[in-house]
Amino acid sequence: MPAFYLTLMAVLLAGIGARDQVIVAGLTQRQGARPGVLIVALLSAVLAGALAGWAAALMLAELPPPARQIFAAIALGLAGLESMAWAPRPDPREPTNSLGALLLVLLMHQIADAPRFLVFGMGVGLAGPVPAGLAGVLGGSALVAFAWFQPHLFSTPAARWTRRIVGAALVLAALAAVLEIFNLV
Repeated sequence: MPAFYLTLMAVLLAGIGARDQVIVAGLTQRQGARPGVLIVALLSAVLAGALAGWAAALMLAELPPPARQIFAAIALGLAGLESMAWAPRPDPREPTNSLGALLLVLLMHQIADAPRFLVFGMGVGLAGPVPAGLAGVLGGSALVAFAWFQPHLFSTPAARWTRRIVGAALVLAALAAVLEIFNLV
């Protein structure tokens, strides 16, 4: 169960102010609370979390135990750097209002974002791809649902600063993990 709880906490932290949340919040502010947007956002979160868990299961079979911990530390660090470096555009454009296009855009963003990379890395590092995948599905779904219900919170400077602070905390956690792996602490 540590894989589930640790991954869920990491996903919820790394997903604050992520691109998928900003897109859902922006569309909800411009178009109103369309239930279709929420359903598509939840579907994309489920698919992306399941894909990350599946990829972790494949990678787990390939890496020996010592390399798994290093892989998880690298995932933490890269997720933190992504959170600090790439801020999403505050006003995403959606000219067609197509739910199919929204699904593709959300999936492409989610597959390459920090929370799903954490699901992948934590699933390998903690040798629990299924619990990590479930945590990714649950955490990702909670994040996009929150953006749909509270879209006004994502256009504030506090949201961007929170994302950067969490990114720095993830980088520090990765450094601490590396120091512990190599017995430097």
